[in-house]
Amino acid sequence: LRRMALQRPEDSPFATELAATARAISTPGKGILAADESTATIGRQFSAFGVANTHENRRAYRELLFSTPGLGQYLAGAICFEETLLDVCRDGHTRLVDLLHSQSILPGVKVDKGTSPLPGTLYETVTQGMDNLAERCRAYYEAGARFAKWRAVLRINDAGGATPSQLAISQNADALARYVVICQC
Repeated sequence: LRRMALQRPEDSPFATELAATARAISTPGKGILAADESTATIGRQFSAFGVANTHENRRAYRELLFSTPGLGQYLAGAICFEETLLDVCRDGHTRLVDLLHSQSILPGVKVDKGTSPLPGTLYETVTQGMDNLAERCRAYYEAGARFAKWRAVLRINDAGGATPSQLAISQNADALARYVVICQC
């Protein structure tokens, strides 16, 4: 395999902003809200309360959440689903991410596209989403995102044998490394 030539972080045109973002989202006493439920996941949550999984209901829920008075006292960042990052409030012009910015909460975005089975393993997976990741990251940055989330799911099953397998570890580590390089450029 060809190794990626890594750019030194301090040579990135975003080095100063990256360091400031890291400091901001790790502010002592503040957390990061995971508000990146997919349409299917939030639909399951809504159905438990008899709420229809419509765009309007998802937007209203997230607008209510992000406009909670004092939210910025407790949160440094909020991870958004793509729909949320690009959505506007009921007024038709205020972006949902602007509600976060108004409380000094940095918006982030989930960039992976879920997992798929990893051939040659017993029920292990590898994370997907490298296709067009650079283009998506540029668009997400323009939309206000300042950090990203990528999941790497490793199956651990002591009763079933040697998991995670070396293949699963290697494949997910490679994907994480490519994700980091793409997101920081």
